[in-house]
Amino acid sequence: MLKDIPIIEALKLENACLIDLRSEGEFEDGSIPGAVNIPLFNNEERAKVGTVYKQIGTAEAKALGLEIAGPKGPKLFQQISNLANEKKVLLFCWRGGMRSKYTWAVMNSLGLDVCRIQGGYKAYRRYVHGYLDREAIPHKSIVLCGLTGVGKTLVLNRLADMGLPILDLEHIARHRGSAYGKIGLPPSPSQKDFEAEAVKALVSAEAAGVVFVECESRRVGKLIVPASVMNSMGGGYKILLYTDLHTRVQRIIDEYTVGPDSNIEELQKCTSMLRKSLGTNKVEELNEKLAQRNFEEVFSFLLSSYYDPLYKYPDKPSDSYSLSVDCTNIEECSMRIAEWVKTLPEYGVPL
Repeated sequence: MLKDIPIIEALKLENACLIDLRSEGEFEDGSIPGAVNIPLFNNEERAKVGTVYKQIGTAEAKALGLEIAGPKGPKLFQQISNLANEKKVLLFCWRGGMRSKYTWAVMNSLGLDVCRIQGGYKAYRRYVHGYLDREAIPHKSIVLCGLTGVGKTLVLNRLADMGLPILDLEHIARHRGSAYGKIGLPPSPSQKDFEAEAVKALVSAEAAGVVFVECESRRVGKLIVPASVMNSMGGGYKILLYTDLHTRVQRIIDEYTVGPDSNIEELQKCTSMLRKSLGTNKVEELNEKLAQRNFEEVFSFLLSSYYDPLYKYPDKPSDSYSLSVDCTNIEECSMRIAEWVKTLPEYGVPL
């Protein structure tokens, strides 16, 4: 008997192996976090079946699909068996249709106990939309603010190490949110995968009632932060992080110059993107200093003359924030924040 499991139940399983049977193109556009792509039809094969369906009919498309999929049975079984490894295998395609039904039948006929996710990836997208399509997420946001290079991400990661709930939008986006944001990072995910990872983090934070997040603009690179997340940040607690310029410059150097040839060529390209704001002469001067590896002078200028006036955060304690913390020492700063959050009425109250 065909075994279907609702998406909500599927996501609760801790020892599950999710198999995305859609084509590689569909998978790249978005999938369920943690899923492995084993296409029943590749991009070209899927296109052929779709063309037959539109131009000839359903029966003919099914026949072609069976002709393509049939020889793949043994390899498909071996691939899924290798991944199963005593885990609960959950199959899905676009909407829980023929691809997952066929694969379920083959796997079970060969003795491998598998289930299908009811409604497929389409059901998962409804779940993500349902979570994000509201005025604001229910968590009380605790927003880390501060000048560029102050160490917001370092603090956020340390808080996560301490077991506190975080939503690291820049990590999920694989982008640091500035003109230099892609240096040294892998390709960014699709908008669908960005939203999926955000929801995954938010669900895991529900038991704590709060979530730590860096102050971000609506866009992180080319990706759009959901309005419900932005609204929650706007109504959340604000923590100001501050430290001296020298410390900030060193943190920028440590992060942005780790790579082949210290990422000089990429740094120069990104600096050239600021030509309209800084002027051609200044950009050429900065790029020449980058070529000479004069990183401290370049980043000191960019912070004090461009980024600081742009973001206008205080560089010392301010009563405009719920808490102000010197983050020269990341460990001490994180410990202070971790103690402070325990005093909040929302902390520890499950949503």
